[in-house]
Order: sequence, then structure tokens, then C-alpha cells
Amino acid sequence: MTKRLALDYLVSPMARANHENNEIYIHDLDAYYVGSHNCLSIPFDDLLANGFNTRQTDVRPAGSVNTAFQLVAVIFQLQSLQQFGGVSATHLDWTMVPYVRKSFWKHFKDGVKYCQNDKLMSLAGVYEPFEHIEEGIDARKEANTPIDDEWASNNKIAYEYAMDMTEKEIHQAVEGMYHNLNTLQSRSGNQLPFTSINYGTCTLPEGRMVTKALLEVSIEGLGKLHKTSIFPCGIFQCMKGVNREPGDPNYDLYQLALASTAKRLYPNYANVDWTGNAGYDRNDPKTYFSTMGCRTSNGADINAEPGTNTQTKDGRGNICPVTIILPTLAMEVKDSLDAAYPDVDNSETSRIEIFMDVLDKKIHEAKDMLIERFNWICSQNPESAKFMYENHTMLGYHPEEGIRSALKHGTLVIGQLGLAECLQILVGCDHTQPKGMELAKRIEQLFKDRCAEFKKAEHLNFGVYYTPAENLCYTALKKFRDKYGIIENVSDKDFFTNSMHVPVWRNMSPFDKIDIESQLTGYSNAGCITYVELDASVIHNTKALEQIVNYAMDKDIPYFAINVPSDTCLDCGFQGEINDECPMCHSKNIQQLRRVTGYLTGNYKTAFNLGKQDEVHHRVKHVGVRTK
Repeated sequence: MTKRLALDYLVSPMARANHENNEIYIHDLDAYYVGSHNCLSIPFDDLLANGFNTRQTDVRPAGSVNTAFQLVAVIFQLQSLQQFGGVSATHLDWTMVPYVRKSFWKHFKDGVKYCQNDKLMSLAGVYEPFEHIEEGIDARKEANTPIDDEWASNNKIAYEYAMDMTEKEIHQAVEGMYHNLNTLQSRSGNQLPFTSINYGTCTLPEGRMVTKALLEVSIEGLGKLHKTSIFPCGIFQCMKGVNREPGDPNYDLYQLALASTAKRLYPNYANVDWTGNAGYDRNDPKTYFSTMGCRTSNGADINAEPGTNTQTKDGRGNICPVTIILPTLAMEVKDSLDAAYPDVDNSETSRIEIFMDVLDKKIHEAKDMLIERFNWICSQNPESAKFMYENHTMLGYHPEEGIRSALKHGTLVIGQLGLAECLQILVGCDHTQPKGMELAKRIEQLFKDRCAEFKKAEHLNFGVYYTPAENLCYTALKKFRDKYGIIENVSDKDFFTNSMHVPVWRNMSPFDKIDIESQLTGYSNAGCITYVELDASVIHNTKALEQIVNYAMDKDIPYFAINVPSDTCLDCGFQGEINDECPMCHSKNIQQLRRVTGYLTGNYKTAFNLGKQDEVHHRVKHVGVRTK
């Protein structure tokens, strides 16, 4: 109903024609009419430190790491109700440091009282009276004193007790967050919030404890069968000098992340050193490259507040996307040439040049469609997203200026679908061949150049987006096939290839796939992902997994993921690669978990649409070594 209202009464005739003609897709039309935006990276540092308001009450600042993790789940849910897309934490390990310290000093105080009989050894080597002890501990707690404080560690029994209790509290708090994020229904009970957490760069002992717990709970799984957690999407931030090499302070946590990926598919990997995030502050984790699970990310903010680094991620997100359906444009060009010159074998050069002109026109129209929607969202009353604006979860909100003051920091993204099929129509091969890659780079350069021009001219953060297309890969294909029929390597399957990905049926090594896609990822500044398909044996060979992830990072891939079979027998709990029947108990009650976009989705045979199911069927394992 709301989709029809949006098409009939809100969008321009140009936008409606593009959407209905399968040329430019308007995402989430059901949310268009109500004027909500897409996704947001939440400023958890501020919300946990200062507290926040809800319609019913106010919430005090977190006083322990257990409370902090509970509030993260609550905030994720509350913010997800203000929008139609995902929510993320950009540096959760750093965020939790103050609350680990609060819990430690609470436990240390108990340790002195119950394990050391109210006696505490001072740095001078004498026991201090209890009143001084209590006063000193409370002062250190309020001062956010690190847990490796010499005054505390000088008291071995109380210190070890406090460290043990703090570690247990963190682990239980993380378990609670994982269970909450997989059970708290949102959006009128329709689905769980799409949550993502980035972590892995904090080298402080407190942050390391948090990262360790996040990975351990991921490996353990949820529930009585220890199933793989769907949410949150874990994203390990790889960073040179921090966790990439032996001897780096967090290299051990990188190894734990790889073990988790091998068994649970999560975490994915974000490249903090990505050249596309140039200008970030190494001393400010809010500026490190981070991403939503799906792939959405924030580039440099042309409207950054005075004194704010343009690469700040917190409080920003994608406002709205559109996607250009490349095979449709390519086929329109081919058909128009064939109709105009039926007796002439139209050259590739003619098709390409006309296509580039048509694409340029559609990119401009996509920009106009985004501005239409942006202005509509900006016209909404802040009461329609009261939690977000009252608590400044979106950066830069100034009530006297209206909600545009906050929304202008987000991104307006122009996505794409079916590059491989488009190339097949235009030049007879995809970008796994040199001729196809040459044209692919030209197409992507046009997207990049135009978005840079729009950003400067409109003073809004336009960006190139490699669309996830969970449903669009199927719906766009169906419309295309209804009009043009079945064309080999174009419409002979039930899906278009996502964005600029290598077609899933192409046999190659993981290194070759990375080599190909890394030539294109740099054109996107608003979100992309590269992934490879591996077999179940990787669970026993994390060194091979490390080699692949490192290769992707070194090839300047911004966001990388590994797909391995993750099946669970729902009767006996056996986990591994299962086809139709459990090898242990012979049950056919199997959950077959697969990745869609960057998130995981439940049993793909029931959760995916027909297009995505067909895509999974055509996926091949990427095996072997580099071929060049």
C-alpha cells in the first residue's frame, strides 16, 4: 500500500518511470512514504557516558561493563525503530574500556574486603587503613584509572580476584548482548534489528579483554545446540602495526578471529589501512574504517562540523539508495541499434559509446531521484524519530536548523546491479577477461567521477555503492526476462550478479577472485564487499585462511568476508557441511546457513528468495593457488 502511495503521489514522473521500467530501482519504497532514512553508525561513546532519553523515562550512564552491554542491545533496538536499515557500532572494543574499568575497581574493592581482610599494601610497602583504602579505590574508579594500575597490582590476591571476576563479567555481558540481539523483535515484531559490531584495534588491556570475549562467544554459539549467531555481524578491523603480523600487540586476537570465521563465518574483515579512508586519525578510532554488515560505509563528510575529522563514522549513515540496473540499459542500447540498423552488424564500439551516454544520463537522473527523497525525508517532523533527534544519535542535529542539519552528514548513494551481465551484452564477456575489465573500469570511473561532481555541486555526500540486492537480483531479472527472454550468461539463471562481483559460477582460486575484484573496489566510497567461497576443511587450516585475508587486505580490499559451509542438525546438534541428511543421526531437520550480502541469513532454502537460492546453487568453491 505505502509503495503504491509513494509511486503515485510522492516521486516525480521521471523517478516513477525509471523504477517501473527496470532502469533505476528505488529501494524500500514502503519506507519512502513515511520519510524514514536507511541506516546509522551509532555514537555509543556518548550515549553510554551521558545516558539517554526514551518516551517513558531517562536512562543513567552505564556503571559497569555488564550494564553497558545491556544498553548497547537496547540502543540498537531503539534506533532501529527510527529507520528502515541496519545499525552498527564502529569501535566497540574502545567504547567499552571505561566500563571494564568501572567493573574492575568494583571487584577490586570486594577483593580487598573479602580476600585480604580489608588490608591493602601501599606502594610504600605498608598496609593502609580501611578508610583510606575505600577512598582510594573509589577515587580511581571515578578517575577511569586503567586496570594495570600499579597500586592495584601490588596487591596480588585482590588484583587476581578482580581480574578473574572482571573477565567473567565481560564474558557474561557479551553473551547477554548476543542473546538479546537474536531475540529482541523490532519493527512492529517483523524482524530483528540488523546489527553490526566493529572491533579488534584496541591494544589496551581492557579493550583486548572485550575483543577476546566477543570472539569467544561467537565461537561458542547460541542456545542448547550452540548454533551460529545471526546477529550481530562481527567485523574485525585489520590494522598494520596492531594485529596483522606476529609481534603486533593484537596478533593473538587476529588468530582468534580467524578461528571464529572458520567455524561461524563471522567475523568479516574491515581494512583500516584502506586507501579510500585517507585522512583518518590513527589516534581516534571513531575515524577508523568501519562498515555495516551488508557493506554500507561512510566516506569523507563534505559537511563535517567545525573541528570534526571528515572521516568520522559515528552518528552518520546512508540516508537513501537507488540502484541502476545495468543489463537493462545495455539491452535497450543493443535493441535500439538493432532496430535502427537491422541489416548492419553493429560494432562493439558503437554499442559501448551509446551505452556510456545512456548510463551518464541515468546517473544524473539517479542523483535527481536521491535529492527528491532526501528533501522529502528532511521535511519530516523530528517527533517522527524522537529517540534519534532527542539523543543526537545522528551527528550534527541543531533543532533551530531542522533535521536537515543532521541528515546532510549522511550519504546519498548510487548503486548498481549486474555489471557482469551488462558486459556480456556489450562485449560478449565479463570482467574476468581483459576486454571486459577494460570496459568495467570505464563504467566504474564514470560512476566515481559523477558522484564526486554531484558531491561538490550539491554539497551532499554522494557516493558509489555496490548494491547488495538481496531481493532485487531476482525481481530485476524477472522483469528483464519477461521483456527480453532467455539470453545465455545474461538471463539464463534466476538472478543478476550483485554489483561488480565476479559471477558466482566462475571457477578460480580465491587469490584470482581477489585480484579481479580489487581492481574495482577502489571506485566505491559508499560500500562494497569481496568474499570468497571455501570448503569446510578451512576450520582445520586457519593459516591458509590468514594467508587469504592478508592477501585481500594487501590488495586494498576495504571489506572482506569468507563463506564456508555452516550447517547444523537441529536434532543432534552436529555441525559442519551437511547435504540432505545428518551424518550422525540421519535427521533431515537441517539448518543450512549461508551469507546474503554481508550478513548471515537463516536456512537459505526458506529465508532466501528464488533468485538467491539459485545463486547459492550456482556458487562454486574458490580453490587453488594464484594463477598469475
